[in-house]
Amino acid sequence: MTSASEGRFPTSSVPSITRGPRRTTLLTGDGVRIEAVYTPCTTDATADGGPASGGTAVVLAHGFTGSADRPAVLRAAEVFAQRAAVITFSFRGHGRSGGRSTVGDREVLDLAAAVAWARSLGHRRVVTVGFSMGGSVVLRHAALYTAPEAAGFLAEKAAGPEADRVGRRTERIGALGERAGAHTDAVVAVSAPARWYYRGTAPMRRLHWVVTRPTGRLVGRFGFRTRIHREDWNPVPLSPAEAVPLITAPLLIVHGDRDPYFPVDHPRMLAAASRGRAELWLEHGMGHAENAADEKLLTRIADWTESA
Repeated sequence: MTSASEGRFPTSSVPSITRGPRRTTLLTGDGVRIEAVYTPCTTDATADGGPASGGTAVVLAHGFTGSADRPAVLRAAEVFAQRAAVITFSFRGHGRSGGRSTVGDREVLDLAAAVAWARSLGHRRVVTVGFSMGGSVVLRHAALYTAPEAAGFLAEKAAGPEADRVGRRTERIGALGERAGAHTDAVVAVSAPARWYYRGTAPMRRLHWVVTRPTGRLVGRFGFRTRIHREDWNPVPLSPAEAVPLITAPLLIVHGDRDPYFPVDHPRMLAAASRGRAELWLEHGMGHAENAADEKLLTRIADWTESA
């Protein structure tokens, strides 16, 4: 799967914030059309429908085979909408979006388009919350799209002792000017992997079969309504654990101790990579991603996004 250069974020055809949910199509930096839904804050929207909660918007990034219309995503959006405006979207190859899934590589462009849309609607603060594959995407996005005041930090990282590890990718961290409008102000990664190509659990071995085999991709298309790219990554994108040290925004890592896909060494590896800057929640009895995140946990995460 080939990494595409992250270009300028698109503009939206929606001119201003409206009261009810609003569905639109966004154009990513590499020309893929992405379906997205905007839901205003349900508790403190202003009378004229302007930005609520101090201008905060939460962008939710679903897991592999999910979409903006899946029940678990809708449930999460309902909880977060009690505190802020919410944008949900379907990654490429999922739902009504175009293109094919690259399982976390070019999906950074999809998230960037959604974040840029939130800012174009007037939101001064944007928080990204990702689940599973979406969790890996929000981590890489936060590392690659940075606020202007963090440009010097990332430029130093790209040129410093870690340059061989970070700069060998085609992520082009130095192209910060075009990305500033798509940056996030806080990041939450739920059930995210720390490293690529993990096959240590039966669910992940099945997922690799779906992604890498022609028969598996047919199962993905017709069984899970997910269109998967046929090409291998070339080059391999920056891994989530490699992205974490480059994140300047507040970071929360949430993971269940009964996750059947990624055991707890993944969140611990991510937390260790942050060098003490990230907050880690290991949730007792929790399974995997948005399907396992109940209303109580989502409410706690929503509280964190307000205070981060």
